[in-house]
Formats: sequence, structure tokens, C-alpha cells
Amino acid sequence: MSDAIVQQGNMTRRTLSAGREVMAGRRRGIGAFLPFAGPAIIASIAYVDPGNFATNIQAGARHGYLLLWVVVVANLIAMLFQALSARIGIVTGQSLASLCRQHFPRPVVLAMWVASEGAAMATDLAELVGAAIGLSLLTGMPMLPALLLAFGITWGLLSLQSHGFRPLEIVITGFVGIICLGYVIELAIAPPDWGAFAFHSVVPQLAGVDSVTLAVGIVGATVMPHAIYLHSALMPNRMPATTDAERRKVLRFSNREVLFALGIAGLVNMAMVAMAATMFHHDHSGVGEIETAYRTLLPLMGVFAAGAFLASLLASGIASSVVGTIAGQTIMQDFVRIRIPLWVRRVITMLPALVVVLIGVNATDALVMSQVVLSLVLPVPMIALLLLSGRSGVMGSFVLRRHVRAAAWAATGVVLTLNAILLLQTFGMDLSLLIGV
Repeated sequence: MSDAIVQQGNMTRRTLSAGREVMAGRRRGIGAFLPFAGPAIIASIAYVDPGNFATNIQAGARHGYLLLWVVVVANLIAMLFQALSARIGIVTGQSLASLCRQHFPRPVVLAMWVASEGAAMATDLAELVGAAIGLSLLTGMPMLPALLLAFGITWGLLSLQSHGFRPLEIVITGFVGIICLGYVIELAIAPPDWGAFAFHSVVPQLAGVDSVTLAVGIVGATVMPHAIYLHSALMPNRMPATTDAERRKVLRFSNREVLFALGIAGLVNMAMVAMAATMFHHDHSGVGEIETAYRTLLPLMGVFAAGAFLASLLASGIASSVVGTIAGQTIMQDFVRIRIPLWVRRVITMLPALVVVLIGVNATDALVMSQVVLSLVLPVPMIALLLLSGRSGVMGSFVLRRHVRAAAWAATGVVLTLNAILLLQTFGMDLSLLIGV
């Protein structure tokens, strides 16, 4: 333990030392939680990335508050799987990808790696394009130089990894704070109908084929493959535990952080829908693109509100791009034990976004298509996580209890069914044949 601390930066060393104090019982209260906070916040950025902006804006503009309950359900499922991902990392001391390599047949592992690499690249496409949209709207520069600037910013932030885990955690937390503040400002300037907000958050309702499509899209854009892989990889060296008692203590703090971080992300997504419902639903229901939303907000709510929206989008794109690159690197290293320089990885994952911009693909359409790719890959980490978490040979005394396993498989069935509907509709099937409306 002491060697691991020595190799870290000062801020990270202090965090590790404080965590050991907590596990020894010498620190309690809010101060006991802080050394363990960070991994779930990093994972949570995947749940407020530019793909969520696009889907939530469309949902609120077209259907008002109607689909808020879908955001709630999707977020509860996300909480469950991020908690399970952190759990397997804490208990085994290994990442989900590494455990897959050890316990599944090699052909299966290679197929999982290829699919997961595709998801990582699709994720980075959405996040880089989202950051480029924000920079383009902010500065007026064309998309290509905005994309290159976004690449440079995210590359600079990735260098923080050389100073240990804590500096990057703090920076990502700052970006999450910017996103949250942006939507607090939006709701303060244009308060929603809080009665309708509360009602539709808990009462499931749909209104035709389009609402079903958007509901499926919200769920499909929420539970993210790369976030599931990444969370497990962040935990083993984050606060090392050597006994089962210490692992249980770390698990308790981890679960609390998941509830907090993913709860904040869920509220931000609900605020996105509410803002779009308040500002666009009655007179601008055709708003479906991020750029259009910004240009519509500007005359309706003023430069301050539009600026808050833009700051949130930019923070989302940059932070999620950083996290997506780290997740992609983890997937490659742990599935197939290939290590490449981070700058090479960054250039490779940037190429799809560069192609999209060069050939002139609509940015919001690119975001939507990236979600389709993620939907195709989503079953891979979800099912692998549940299979491994249910094995006593992997988890020992921490194997999932029967009721938790049943709930997780039920949630998996819901997500996979909705994603299958989304894919069928994307590729031309008449959704009314499936739902009878």
C-alpha cells in the first residue's frame, strides 16, 4: 500500500491516506465519504453526454413532460448496473473486461473486444461532435477547426492522468457542476409547470408511435457500454481493500456515490426534457437539433439562458470525450492486453468524427446514429456483468443475491427489448405493427 501511495501525486496520496483512515475507523461523517467519491462521478458523465442532449430536447419539444417517467426508469436501471460494475471491480480487484478475458472462451472474448471497440469509437464520435458543436456555436468557427480544438482540449485534460486519479476526478466533477448549473439557470429563467413535471415523472404515459420511438431512444442513450466497463476498471486501485470487511466498507461508500452521482445525472436529464417542454413544445415543437435549440433559445430566453445551455453542452462534450477515451484504452488493454500510446488511441478514436465532419453529415444525425451502434453493443457488457457477478468462483461471498440478480436480469430484458425496437424502427420497420397504435 505504501509503495502505491508513493507513486501517486500529492493530491492522490492525500486521498488514499484519508481513505485508509476511514477504513481504520478514525474518520467519520461527511469527511469519510469524500475520499471515496470520484469514480461514479466520472462514470456519470456518460449519462449527460451530447447524445442525451439531442434525445431529451426532441422528447420535450415534441411531447412536453410526457416522457419524464422514461428518464426516471432509465436512470434507475443505470444506477443498478453502475453499482454492479463497481462491485465486481472492488471484490475481484479486476476490471470487467479483464474478467471476461479470463472466464470466457477466446473466440467469444475477441468478438466482445471488437464489438466493444466499435462502441468506444461510436461514443467518442458523439462526444467529440457534441464538443465541436458547442465550440462552433460559441465562437462561430466552422465545424472542422472546432473539432480539432476539441481534440486539443481533451488531449490536454488526459495528461492529468500522470498525476494520479484525483486531479482528473476533480476536473470532471467541475464539468458536471457546470452542466448542473447551466440547467439550474435554465429552470430559474423559465420555470416548468411543476405539477405536470411531478405527475409525468411517476405516471407512465405514451402518445403514439413517435413517443414510443423517443422513449426507446432515451433508454438506449442512457445505459452506456463504455461506462459499465470503465467503472469496474476504476475501482481496483482507487481505494485498495485487502480484507472482506474492508471490501464491504468500500462497497457501501461506492453504492452511496452511485446513488448521488447518477441521481444528479438523472435530474439533469429531467431538466433537459423540462426545459424543452417549457420553451419549445407549444410553439416550436419541430425543434430536433442541438444547433436549432440554441438558436431558438437565444431570442426566446435571452443571451444568458442560451449561454448557459451552450456552456452545459460544451462541458458535456469535452468531459465525456475525455472519459470515453479512457474507457476505450481500458477496453483494449484488458480484453487483449494491447498497450498503445494514449495519443495514438486518441487519434484513432477521433477519425470517425473527422470523417463525419469532412463529408458534411448532419451533426445531430451523427449523434443519433452513434446511439444505434451503442444499442447494438449494449447486451455485451450487461450480460457479461450479470453472468460473472452470479458466479461464486468469481465473487466468493459477494455473489449477487437471488432477488438482486432477478431484478438485474429483468432490467436487462427491458433495456434489450427497447433497444431491439429502436433498431428495428431505425432500419425501417413500421413501429405501429409492434405496438398497435
